[in-house]
Amino acid sequence: MAKAAILERPGEGLTIADVEYAEPQPREVLIDTRACGLCHSDLHFIDGAYPHPLPCIPGHEAAGVVRAVGSEVSAVKPGDHVVTCLTSFCGRCEFCVTGRMALCLGGGTRRTKNDAPRMARADGAPVAQMLNLSALSEQMLIHENACVAIDKEMPFDRAAVIGCAVTTGAGTIFNACAVTPGQSVAVIGCGGVGLAAINAARIAGAGKVIAADPLPEKRALAESLGATHTVDALAEDAAQQILTISGGGVDYGIEAVGRQAAADLAVASLRRGGTAVVLGMMPLDCKVGLSAMDLLGGKKLMGAIMGMNHFPVDLPRLVDFYMRGMLDLDTIIAERIGLEDVNAGFDKLREGHSARSVVVFD
Repeated sequence: MAKAAILERPGEGLTIADVEYAEPQPREVLIDTRACGLCHSDLHFIDGAYPHPLPCIPGHEAAGVVRAVGSEVSAVKPGDHVVTCLTSFCGRCEFCVTGRMALCLGGGTRRTKNDAPRMARADGAPVAQMLNLSALSEQMLIHENACVAIDKEMPFDRAAVIGCAVTTGAGTIFNACAVTPGQSVAVIGCGGVGLAAINAARIAGAGKVIAADPLPEKRALAESLGATHTVDALAEDAAQQILTISGGGVDYGIEAVGRQAAADLAVASLRRGGTAVVLGMMPLDCKVGLSAMDLLGGKKLMGAIMGMNHFPVDLPRLVDFYMRGMLDLDTIIAERIGLEDVNAGFDKLREGHSARSVVVFD
């Protein structure tokens, strides 16, 4: 049995209860979870903005130790330290073989409603898996293509935030945008994802890195991670400030908070030929667009799910960046809490005044 945070009904928080896991199937991995970051994407399901089969276990930003593996697993072995990633890949579909692994629809890596339950309460009632992981639990039972082995010297709490926030933010800079030295970047929203994008932009050698956020404390965090300039995202002239600072607009405007106004600001911040990248999970009825003049100016708009990562390669590199002092994960983590405090952690995330809270398991 493992203790887990279970979502019973949207809007009512999470319940801590015991869950039993099945033995790993041929390509499954059983992991003892050591740390799990609290991500705003979880809140979309916890608060009911996005639908999901219930009851389920949220959490998708995690690190742990492999306890057991299925008979056909070759990627990891018991005792390996691993980071998980929700964009599990099949390796065979059109997206995988053309290098767009983050768009893979899963093939055999995702469970379907017809599969036998793999997690259940003490009374045998099944519990659904969320985003291929369900990491707010003392254990995870996942496909081998949803985790990657990392350096055992890497601290688990910092490794966990690489699994989503850093993979998304840094991956957007390195993969989706392929920022080159001297290019300009505006990041709208300085939560975990936005701060990781700012840090990665500094590593990539971006010229001007402009951070836009309503909160002074988050703008200060952005400066410590590499922002060259900051702007109050709610200022009436926020877009004009970014245009002035960047000398006519940025090469990349990155929306990292999941709000319509943030996406609109990312578009308004672009120079001719610039690209707006939407990372946040916005309300399902939101639409972001380019005007006729934007199109005539060669501007582009795209999504970049999970930073368009190649996580089996990207995650070990990001770990190496941290170990070499290039990637600042310590600043991104605001607090470390126990599983019993998970609801308070999500309440703090809703308030939006701090960066990442990480649940640490003994």
